[in-house]
Amino acid sequence: MEENNLLIFKKSCDFYKLFYELRKTVPKQDRYTIWQRCDDNFLDILENIFIASSLIKTEKSELLKTTSSKLNFFKILIRLLKDIKSISEKKYILLEGNLDEIGKMLGGWIKFLEK
Repeated sequence: MEENNLLIFKKSCDFYKLFYELRKTVPKQDRYTIWQRCDDNFLDILENIFIASSLIKTEKSELLKTTSSKLNFFKILIRLLKDIKSISEKKYILLEGNLDEIGKMLGGWIKFLEK
């Protein structure tokens, strides 16, 4: 794994740990519906980042673009969690800030590959 790829993978793992800890505070009725969908979605993102790090340059770009779309959808799900009051505004801001950073790293990786 290249150093830059390792950074986005580490940041994503750190985000997942934070996200996972918040699970305990989510109402039970939402834990097995929207929260589970969020969890599955982010694990797919993490898996795609890991897989992309081992692909050749020409194969990475398409997977990373798919991953970027999944990340954008994940952000929508997180916003929905806030809107239905499953997570607080404060927790939403914390998650969103981390997701923005991951998104920027992912976007930078995609731009680098398109050069």
